[in-house]
Amino acid sequence: MIEFKLNGNIVRLEVSPDMPLLWVLRDILGLTGTKYGCGEGLCGACNVLLNDKAVHSCVTPVSRVQGMNVTTIEGLAAVENHPVLSAWIEEEAPECGYCQPGQIISATALLAENHSPTDSDIDEAMSQNLCRCGTYRRIRRAIHRARARMNKER
Repeated sequence: MIEFKLNGNIVRLEVSPDMPLLWVLRDILGLTGTKYGCGEGLCGACNVLLNDKAVHSCVTPVSRVQGMNVTTIEGLAAVENHPVLSAWIEEEAPECGYCQPGQIISATALLAENHSPTDSDIDEAMSQNLCRCGTYRRIRRAIHRARARMNKER
């Protein structure tokens, strides 16, 4: 039995401990916001927060999340006026949108650790996420906007 907290709720599952977290989220729990990208932990489309750190769920065995907090894009979307999601919309960061859940997760993890990231900090933190549409400049602007909003609220 694997038990963890998912988007604030306790989840208990009888699954193979080697099953990637991504398949547990998408196929067993029906949370399809987290995307399958490369399947090798290289593109970031599958990122989720694991105790507030971004991880590639496609290469994370579900046994690793035992007793931990997992947050998906659905968990962030449940927060009214989430600063990162709001900034993403205001800056029109998505184009095709496929990578955006993973991008937003990575940005959220960055802003949880760094309250004043520079462009360089953002580029480094977001280098684990690939966007085939090339919206990196809009993503960077959205992160700065979210940071400003979050710092104002502190």
